[in-house]
Amino acid sequence: MEQIALGIFREIQHSPDRESDDYAILRAAASKLESSGVTVLLKTPEEVLAGKEQFMRYPPALVFAMCERENILALLSEWESHGVKVVNSTRAVMNTYRYRMVPLLEKKQIPVPRSLLMSTDSADGAARFLDGQPGCWIKRGDVHNTQKGDVTLCSSLSEIETRFKSFRERGISQAVLQENAPGDLIKFYGVSAAKNQHYQDFWYKWFYHKEQQLKNHPFSEKDLAALISRAAHCVDLEIFGGDAIIGKSGSIKIIDVNAWPS
Repeated sequence: MEQIALGIFREIQHSPDRESDDYAILRAAASKLESSGVTVLLKTPEEVLAGKEQFMRYPPALVFAMCERENILALLSEWESHGVKVVNSTRAVMNTYRYRMVPLLEKKQIPVPRSLLMSTDSADGAARFLDGQPGCWIKRGDVHNTQKGDVTLCSSLSEIETRFKSFRERGISQAVLQENAPGDLIKFYGVSAAKNQHYQDFWYKWFYHKEQQLKNHPFSEKDLAALISRAAHCVDLEIFGGDAIIGKSGSIKIIDVNAWPS
């Protein structure tokens, strides 16, 4: 039977206001493979799960997937155990869940804004985290932004408690508190081998986020590239994006790293 490559779209719920962008990105990747003579199928996560028995009998040779939910990742992990190449790997995608990503980055001493992983059952530790600061970011502790309120700048303990309550009601058990680091916000995108640690050997682009008043803090693009490469390698991502803050002194902090960004 002819071997195929399977592309899996991101879940609609995980592409707020980016549904068409995500579709176009995966479709463009499929077109490149097809131009090389590869047969490509494009499916939603729901379609793959519904047809998993057929896919288990005739597994694809390659999967390139934007999906993020645990149920589809569990299936792809099973395929990986049978030798199917999945890009990004299921482990890498799970590593972008904030409750795993923040400790991984901190363990490798990759500079990130001061962060605290908390259970949404209680906001008791939030007061100590604020410690006189004007506010902090509250982010759901698992996947990235899926709807309004998943990432919020809170200015008081009461706002944090309200956000935690909202998370609990949606079944979100963990949250990350993160300092509001001042500086210029940049976005980056990259493609690299998962084990590559050398910034010279990977493709990346960066640009300033458009919705901000730029300070134009000077910084080393070489240092930025090296830090991006280290962060992607830390979570084992091959196709990735993220956000970083350039501080007044040219310091660079990684805010987020994600797989197959929009």
